[in-house]
Amino acid sequence: MGVRPEYLVGRRLEHVVASWHLCGAGAPSGPLDVWLIYSEAVATHVTTGSDWRLIVETSAPFAEVAQISGDTPFADHLGEAVRKVTEEGAPDGGRLALEIAFGSGRVRCETWSGNLRLSST
Repeated sequence: MGVRPEYLVGRRLEHVVASWHLCGAGAPSGPLDVWLIYSEAVATHVTTGSDWRLIVETSAPFAEVAQISGDTPFADHLGEAVRKVTEEGAPDGGRLALEIAFGSGRVRCETWSGNLRLSST
């Protein structure tokens, strides 16, 4: 669903913004959505769909999102260019995971029980 993520290769990651689920006074869970903002002012939205597949699309962030710094594995790669993108698909089609490689490491975006999970690899 969305765009082929290979278009990210060569783009420099400048900012990361996200939306989080807040419930009462408890700690936020999520993120629900992440937008990767590149030096060309291109925003890539990463989230999960109702079918529990990973969505990667170009779209502007929602008005309610906040810039995040150390709260995401992407923080270690700000200012770096994407070197490689690898997808993992479901047997019946759709995207389950996306791994984005930078010079200093990789970030894995995946769905887990319908939730977005980000991790450093």
